Amino acid sequence: MIKICKTIDEVRKEVKQYRKEGLSVGLVPTMGYLHEGHKSLIDKAVAENDIIIVSDFVNPTQFGPNEDLADYPRDLEKDAMLCDNAKVDILFAPKPEEMYASNGCTFVTVDGLTNELCGKSRPIHFRGVATVVSKLFNIVTPDRAYFGEKDAQQLAVIRRMVKDLNFNIEIIGCPIVREEDGLAKSSRNKYLNEEERLEAIVLHRALVLGKEAVAGGEADASKVKELIVDMINSESLSKIDYVEIVDAETIQPVSIIEGPILCALAVSFGNTRLIDNFSYDNEEK
Repeated sequence: MIKICKTIDEVRKEVKQYRKEGLSVGLVPTMGYLHEGHKSLIDKAVAENDIIIVSDFVNPTQFGPNEDLADYPRDLEKDAMLCDNAKVDILFAPKPEEMYASNGCTFVTVDGLTNELCGKSRPIHFRGVATVVSKLFNIVTPDRAYFGEKDAQQLAVIRRMVKDLNFNIEIIGCPIVREEDGLAKSSRNKYLNEEERLEAIVLHRALVLGKEAVAGGEADASKVKELIVDMINSESLSKIDYVEIVDAETIQPVSIIEGPILCALAVSFGNTRLIDNFSYDNEEK
């Protein structure tokens, strides 16, 4: 039976007992409203650890003033059911006041990697992500932590933070889980109306087109981007935030595709902003 913990002290007490028993701990950090994408992370964690802890916390410090914090979907009861069925041991569901002191003034920033892609239009986002993930790592002290590759920039930021701050944690990236029509699974997909949902599948189609061009030998990043942008713009409701091709490790833009790259995009349909990506290494050819 899953245990739901609402406080830091509760989680630490449980983890302390697990450590006494010599058990390994896997952490899956989430913002709740769990779907099959989250379930894939949990399944991977279950396969590789003795104890599984899932955090279910809509982190306020990674939302800007005009973003969807208040409206972000939440369903703790449904999340707990999914976690229980997936053999999760603890669901950590704290309130914001439990995670952040009212007079708190310490944050974690990762420079460089956060300047491009989502960092351009969401300037405080990755500071909030790095801070809350650091807090979760300090609270849970997991052996391994699991993150989805859909949030590729976030994954790169966390890996760099773990390296730079000497966290003794293995970071596991897990493949994107998609709907049958190719749309990447996301908690925000529920915001899409019927017409927006139909148009949103263009994102995956455009990325497939771009990856095929790269695999076929196209090394000019601007030409690959143009292919992707043109296809997305063929849908009347799409509004592109960015389509970029960057170095997979540094997240800096590239003009020539000659090493491992990340092609990432953010596009809005109505008020719903969606992200997606593909990675490519020339060794795949």
